[in-house]
Amino acid sequence: MKESYGTLSETINALKEEGYTIDFNVKEECLICHVTKVSLSPDDFEIDKIFRFEGDTNPDDQAILYAISSDKEGVKGTLVNGYGLSSSEMADKLVEKLSTHPHSN
Repeated sequence: MKESYGTLSETINALKEEGYTIDFNVKEECLICHVTKVSLSPDDFEIDKIFRFEGDTNPDDQAILYAISSDKEGVKGTLVNGYGLSSSEMADKLVEKLSTHPHSN
């Protein structure tokens, strides 16, 4: 996985080519995919890489992209969250919870 792929959309497309095909969303205190119906609690997945994007002209363009994998479910996908004013409070809580989640290697 590269350090940078360019823009947010270029990075999402590159990660899809690397197998991160599921588009995760935050629901309560878990990640879900509406298409596949996969639901992951913080114990079920790892954050493989975090990408930050700065909005050059518009602060609303700031975003964080998480590359996420779950050995338990055998899936890989992405979660996009704004930060600053556009940040999702629920996603922030989930990520905060993840920051204390031990990574097994």
